[in-house]
Amino acid sequence: MKKIDMSSAEFLTELEKTKKFTDKVCNQFGFVYHPMADVNEGVTMGLARHKMLYGKRFCPCFMVIEENGKHVSADNRTCPCTVALEEEIPNEGKCHCGIFCSQSYVDNYQG
Repeated sequence: MKKIDMSSAEFLTELEKTKKFTDKVCNQFGFVYHPMADVNEGVTMGLARHKMLYGKRFCPCFMVIEENGKHVSADNRTCPCTVALEEEIPNEGKCHCGIFCSQSYVDNYQG
């Protein structure tokens, strides 16, 4: 597996692109970020890492496997994943990874 230096210019550039990507997802779907900054930072870093390793922003909370010579998410979780959009956020107020939330989830968050 490719090693990634998380302080490298390459990673920091991808991290900035990923932040723009997550901002775009929030704007497109009307989501807000989790109220805990460390949740957002960890997920964003994981998405950037996966983009560098596998070429896609697979959700960092799920396994990435090799299937027929290609990397895929074991649970079909490419951000923003269908499960989050159709089930998790409408029913629970947040996606499994926690970065994308409904406004009502954030308003009622107890920490």
